[in-house]
Amino acid sequence: MDLTGHRYNIAHNGFTVIEDIYTGAEVSAIINAIESVDRAGPLFRQTDDVFAIRQFLKAVPDAFPLIFNNRLKNVISNVFGDYYFAVKSIYFDKPGSSNWFVAWHQDLTISVDKKIDIAGYGPWTVKHNQFGVQPPIDILQDNFTIRIHLDDTDEGNGALKVLPGSHLKGIYRPENIDWQQETEVSCNVPAGGIMIMRPLLMHASNRTTNNKKRRVVHIEFSRAELVEGIDWAEKR
Repeated sequence: MDLTGHRYNIAHNGFTVIEDIYTGAEVSAIINAIESVDRAGPLFRQTDDVFAIRQFLKAVPDAFPLIFNNRLKNVISNVFGDYYFAVKSIYFDKPGSSNWFVAWHQDLTISVDKKIDIAGYGPWTVKHNQFGVQPPIDILQDNFTIRIHLDDTDEGNGALKVLPGSHLKGIYRPENIDWQQETEVSCNVPAGGIMIMRPLLMHASNRTTNNKKRRVVHIEFSRAELVEGIDWAEKR
């Protein structure tokens, strides 16, 4: 697989889409692993609009070898190198009837194991007993996210909308978006494909309008060693 174009897309646009990382059988195996786990417990969240699993790789351990197949490992190694590790994982199951949408934002926080006052880290959040903090910007600039699509996803069922190149603008507040200069792009991904993105890429997603499901495994990667006193909450 020639990944030259994808490296260029990530560097200049902040994202890329790669199809056929998983076969239909592999997608079905991942779905089966998810559906076979007990949905009780604090890592599972169920509403009418979304079912989510936080710390997904911990909560669904059988999915780990299915997700990290040779094709995905080859993409990570060839695009980013060998020193990255997973630091956060979430599963989103957006039903076909969902009205859930996500407004324009950057992913500015990382998940860590404890909260302490450290220069350069802040503000802090706590969500579902998980500590989040905004780290120094160089960590965010170097991290990347892989979104694994288990369903065909387009504008009709909440594909991510992005502003290409916005990851190069530092901290970019939604209220400061210059719509005279920006052009939003829908990141349509077929089932078995992945979207790779930088966390500083400005992104959003719409409500579902076509009554089709959207199931995505979201995994964040880093190679940064955090300042002494805190560590990644999900490092593996």
